[in-house]
Amino acid sequence: MGSQDSIIALLHGPDQPGLVAKVSNWIWERQGNILHADQHRDSSLEIFFQRVEWIPRTALLDAEIREFREFASELQMQSRVVASSQRSKVAMLVSRYDHCFHDLILRWKAGEFNGDICCVISNHEHLRSAAEAYGLPFHCVPVTRADKQAAEAEQLELLARYGADLIIMARYMQVLSSGFLASWQRPVINVHHSFLPAFAGAKPYHQAHSRGVKLIGATAHYATADLDEGPIITQAVTAVNHRHTVEDLVRKGRDLEKVVLSQAMRFHLQQRILCYGNKTVVFD
Repeated sequence: MGSQDSIIALLHGPDQPGLVAKVSNWIWERQGNILHADQHRDSSLEIFFQRVEWIPRTALLDAEIREFREFASELQMQSRVVASSQRSKVAMLVSRYDHCFHDLILRWKAGEFNGDICCVISNHEHLRSAAEAYGLPFHCVPVTRADKQAAEAEQLELLARYGADLIIMARYMQVLSSGFLASWQRPVINVHHSFLPAFAGAKPYHQAHSRGVKLIGATAHYATADLDEGPIITQAVTAVNHRHTVEDLVRKGRDLEKVVLSQAMRFHLQQRILCYGNKTVVFD
């Protein structure tokens, strides 16, 4: 092989006979070596989804990526095709809670993510010293109802300055406006401390406790203009009972929040997620 960098392609479009064979043959004809291939068919919508990763024979990855995109278009497939060596820049939005903040940074420093945290933006000063101790730039942008638009404009300027590709809301306790999301036009991953669609909005652990549920959960999802209703990436649950207080639910839930948010970030950076409508296909 001329290059050990692999190419990852995510495809989706109208289902039709022979798609798996056509994709495999295209790679085989160019003497590529398929490392992973997975596919899914939504039978109700007749949509085909595929993730395929291969090592190309040529060292000219950009040319092969461009040619595969053209090939996918001929198949009437929408595609996202990248080199495995491509590392995204991730901006973290945080408030006061620090459990997801520390967990993601330590996982990043341990090499778990195919990307790099480029900055931390917060509406409070609480995590400045911790971020700077990790060697990360920290910016405090206070947000009030009166100046929300100006604060979001400052956040967008910071994101552009650092060249961020992805936002991770690590328990950032502000709602991103539709205007912010329209201007940003890149993915935003949020963690919500409930098993959505149950207990959306504020104080979900209090809602769960008052309802007497026997399971609580956490959900990582893409943020949209509709609060807590974006496409779900991953979820986790744990059992609770009548003996558990709200504080117990919060403690148990924080473990779940760390797990689902880190998993969602990993899946996204590994090019394992396809969105369609308000759903996702996750090739895990």
